[in-house]
Amino acid sequence: MKNDLNPAVPASDGAHAAALLLFRIENVPFTRWHTKARVIMGSATFFDAFDALALAFVLPVLVGLWHLKPAQVGVLIAAGYLGQVIGALAFGALAERRGRVPSVSLAVGLMSAMSIVCALSGNFLMLFTTRFIQGIGVGGEVPIAAAYINELSQAKGRGRFFILYELIFPLGLLAAAQVGAYVVPRFGWEYMFLVGGLPGLLILLFIARLPESPRWLVSKGRFDEAEKIIRTIESSTDKRSLDPSKHGSEISIRVENLACGLRNQKRASWKELFSPVYRPRTLAVWLLWATSYFVANGINNWLPTLYKTVYNMPLQQALRMASLTNVLSVLAVLGCALLVDRVGRRRWAVASFVLCGALLAVLAALGARSALSVMILASSAYAVMGTTTVLLYLYTPEIYPTRMRAIGTGLATSWLRVASATAPAIVGVVLTDWGIAAVFGMFAVTNLIGLIAATRMIETTNRALEDISP
Repeated sequence: MKNDLNPAVPASDGAHAAALLLFRIENVPFTRWHTKARVIMGSATFFDAFDALALAFVLPVLVGLWHLKPAQVGVLIAAGYLGQVIGALAFGALAERRGRVPSVSLAVGLMSAMSIVCALSGNFLMLFTTRFIQGIGVGGEVPIAAAYINELSQAKGRGRFFILYELIFPLGLLAAAQVGAYVVPRFGWEYMFLVGGLPGLLILLFIARLPESPRWLVSKGRFDEAEKIIRTIESSTDKRSLDPSKHGSEISIRVENLACGLRNQKRASWKELFSPVYRPRTLAVWLLWATSYFVANGINNWLPTLYKTVYNMPLQQALRMASLTNVLSVLAVLGCALLVDRVGRRRWAVASFVLCGALLAVLAALGARSALSVMILASSAYAVMGTTTVLLYLYTPEIYPTRMRAIGTGLATSWLRVASATAPAIVGVVLTDWGIAAVFGMFAVTNLIGLIAATRMIETTNRALEDISP
C-alpha cells in the first residue's frame, strides 16, 4: 500500500497502515461521492420509514372491516416492532462479520418483499404474521445504514451531514401519511402496502452496488480493498483538511496516535459493551432509545385511530389530521440538522425531553378533550421528540468503535423496537380503562426517565470516531 501523506510512516506496519487509511478518510471534506452514498442509502431508509408507518393508516379501515378491539389494534402495531427486535440483533451481528452493504441489501429485500405479501393478507392472524416477518427486515436496515453513513463521515460537520441523511426517515413517515390519506379511502388498504414494497425492490439494485465501508474493511485488515475506495473518495475533490506540505508534523502525530490506539485495541466482542468504559454509555443509550420511541411511536401509530374512534372524525379527515404530525416532524428535524453541531448532542437531547414532556403534561392536564388540542399539543410533542429519535441514530454509532459499531447500534435500537411494540399495546389498555388524558399523562412521565438518561450522555460533536471510542 502506497503512503502518499507521510513517507515517514512505514506502510508495512499493520497498525500504521490502518491508521494512515483512517486519517485519509478524515482528511477529505464531504464531496459528491459522500452525497451519492447518502442518497442511495437514504432511499432505503425512506421506504423503511414508509413501511413502518403504513399500518397506522390502514388500521382505521381494518378496525371496522375486521371488527378489531383496541387490544387487537395494539397487538397488530406491536407485531412489526417485535420482528424489528430480531432484525436489529441478527443483522447487526451479520454486518460485523460480512459487511455493511450485503447486510443492508438483504434487509431491504426482505422488508420490501414482505410489504407486498402484507397486501395479500386476508385476516388478523395472517397480517400479524407478515408484519412480524417484515419487521425483521425493517429492524435490520436502519441501524446498519446509520453505522455505514457514520463510517463514511469525517468529524467536522458529521452531525449536519448525518442528520440531513436521517431526515429521509421523517420524510418517509410524512410520505406514508400523505399517501395513506389519499390512497386508502380511494383505492383500499391493500394498495398502501404495495406502494411501500414495489419501489424498495428497485432501490435494492442500487444499494447492492454501493462501496463497502472503508472503516469496516480496515478493521478486518482488508487494506487493499479499503485503499481502492479511499482513493475514489480522494479523487472526487482536490480539497483536504490538512495539507501534507504544511502540516506534515501534525499528520505524523495524528497517525502515530491512531496507530498506538489500534495496537492496543481489544478483540471485538459484544461483551465489551458492558466493560467499564462502555457500560455507562450502553445503559444510558438504551434508556434513551426506549423512552424516546415509547413516546414517539406510541403517539404516531395511534393518532389516526384516536381521531376516528375517540373523536368520531370521518376517515379521510382523521387521516389528514394525523398526517400533519409528520409535517411538523420534518421541519423540526431539519432545524436539528442545521443546529446540532453548534448546540451539541447532549444539550439538544436534554432540551427535547424537557419540552416534549411539558407539552404532554399540559395536554393531560387539559383532559385532551378535543381533537384540536391533541393535534396542536401531541403533534408538537411528537415533532420535538422526533428530533431526538433521529439524533440517536447519529449519536449511538459515534460512541462505539468500528469493531462493534453495528452490533452496538443494533442492540441499542432493539430497545426502540421493544418500546415501540409495548407502547401501542399499553395505550390500548390505558385508553380502555382510564381514558385519553391518562394516555398522554403516561407519555409525560416517560419523558422524565428519558431526561435523566440524556444528562448521562457524553459529548461527541466534531470529534473523530477513533477519538471518541478507544
